[in-house]
Amino acid sequence: METLGSAVSDQKKEESKPLPISEYVLELVSKAQRATRRLASLSTSTKNQALLAMAEALQAKSDELLAANERDLKAFGTAPEKKAMADRLRLTEKRIGEMAAGIREVEKLPDPVGMMPTMWTRPNGMQVGRVRVPIGVIGIIYESRPNVTADSAALCLKSGNVCVLRGGSEAIHSNTVIAGILSEASEQAGVPSGAITFVDRVDREVVPVLLKQDRFIDVIIPRGGESLMKLIAEHSTIPVVKHDAGVCHVYIDAAADPAMAEAICVNAKAQRPSTCNAMETLLVHQSIARTLLPKLATSLKAANVEIRGCPKTCQLISEAKPASEQDYGKEFLDLILAVKIVKNMDEAMEHIAQYGSRHTEAIVTMDYGRAMRFLKEVDAGAVLVNASTRLNDGYQFGLGAEIGISTSRIHARGPMGLEELTCSKFIVLGSGQLRE
Repeated sequence: METLGSAVSDQKKEESKPLPISEYVLELVSKAQRATRRLASLSTSTKNQALLAMAEALQAKSDELLAANERDLKAFGTAPEKKAMADRLRLTEKRIGEMAAGIREVEKLPDPVGMMPTMWTRPNGMQVGRVRVPIGVIGIIYESRPNVTADSAALCLKSGNVCVLRGGSEAIHSNTVIAGILSEASEQAGVPSGAITFVDRVDREVVPVLLKQDRFIDVIIPRGGESLMKLIAEHSTIPVVKHDAGVCHVYIDAAADPAMAEAICVNAKAQRPSTCNAMETLLVHQSIARTLLPKLATSLKAANVEIRGCPKTCQLISEAKPASEQDYGKEFLDLILAVKIVKNMDEAMEHIAQYGSRHTEAIVTMDYGRAMRFLKEVDAGAVLVNASTRLNDGYQFGLGAEIGISTSRIHARGPMGLEELTCSKFIVLGSGQLRE
């Protein structure tokens, strides 16, 4: 016989059970979608005040955030094959400061919402123009790097978009704390609840369900490895702007300045090798290889870079390991560099076309004609002349923080800043015009 006490106990147990995945996701995305109209109509002043509050709150609660990050790092482990991902996962006081600085940079940028570059008048007297508007609800699925939570939230807020954030299980404690800090600070400044929505369940089943919510989410932006991209391609019914692998090349031309080439290559490979814009393959013109490569190899060795070279490279660099075919086109995300000597720029560009991921490509040369040809013919989201691939970054390009570096061809390509997070609508000003 059921007693009153047992009935109450059973009810409490039922209430404590987590919602089924489908109900949990629907509840989150419904709340996010309800916030869109109010967020889209917020003034620039309110959004800016919220961004400053978010930056201050991150730094004020850095101890709480570092403690959460330490839990993630401890659970993640220290296996050698996890080294690159662990570096992306790790937070420090400096990196928290950089996250806050990125948010403050976004606050300083012009608000893209409502921008109307031009209007034109038709023969019947009506005026036609385009105005920039928020996309709506943006789903961001990412791995490892907790700073993506802060960058994405800031950029979406400033551009008037609601964000639904789903980070990787390896950073769940860090991301939960960051999202909580940013949500609380923004809501206190007048941002609607749900504008920064965080998926705090790590169940694998969440992502496929989330990718079917095309009634509530307008676009998906994934940031992660090959397996994540494959999962999204298979399951998403929502348009996707891909942020794929970064197999980035630097080509040192015959007309390169050797000192400049050396500095660029060491920076592009060793400054932070675990990032998608780090150089993975170095291509060197055969006429400069004999004088340039031995000295460059010494500098790379000092930075603990392992070189895997073609046969000609191995002849010039004694410590180089023979490169396999798989080393070209591989995203090492580590202090490993594939090197190949090429006979001319055409061979270099053919190599890039075959093995590159259309992310970031660079040439080092003092020859203007070759530089302009490289810019024109190489297919990538960003092509650089005499500059490190590590500079392909929203902050470095003056966009503030970035939501990622798009390798898609449609809508946005390269670093995605505020303008890339908006679309346009036509507006018409008439005085009674009719169609005849």
